[in-house]
Amino acid sequence: MAFSKKIKIVIIILMILTASFMLGIFNLFFGPKGGQMESYHQNKMQNTEKTIYQFTMNDIDGKPVSLSAYKGKVVIIVNVASRCGLTPQYKELQAFYDTYKNKGVVILGFPANNFMGQEPGSDSEIKSFCQKNYGVTFPVFSKISVKGKDKAPLYQFLSSKEQNGVMDTDVSWNFQKYLIDKEGRFVTFFEPRTEINDDKVVKAVNDLL
Repeated sequence: MAFSKKIKIVIIILMILTASFMLGIFNLFFGPKGGQMESYHQNKMQNTEKTIYQFTMNDIDGKPVSLSAYKGKVVIIVNVASRCGLTPQYKELQAFYDTYKNKGVVILGFPANNFMGQEPGSDSEIKSFCQKNYGVTFPVFSKISVKGKDKAPLYQFLSSKEQNGVMDTDVSWNFQKYLIDKEGRFVTFFEPRTEINDDKVVKAVNDLL
């Protein structure tokens, strides 16, 4: 009887995980694509106090970094993962950073394990993976949560119109990109499958420089 009960519990857990996975896949392919900037332009004058500069995050080595260190730069925030089908985007992210870092653009990578356990490593393992496989030199931070009840305050800001003053968003998968202007204000987001060198991303970045 006890064994049968355990089997039922396992089946229920598997059903929940499957449903969560299918919802994530649905959102990845059919969810909002992002890229809209109308709300940003309409509200940016009122959003001078709603910025990412209020947050301090630990870098991949555990050292606190105030995001105010990036004042005057266009910032692209990306939740990254090492075991995802989109992980090769690291290559494009690094190439984009190499091209734009001297023009006032910085990419901030935030490892997260929210999607099917695709970032299980420790911070030191993540750092080693990024450097060995993709030669990453853009700032990568300590692993955080970007979804759910334990969502990091930075991502609460990015996903809430009440906090960012522009729009509500939901992180649908690894490698979702958030665009922040030179004053630290939320601009828009791009869904995970939109690569960093996509024409609409490049145009949006150039428009902010």
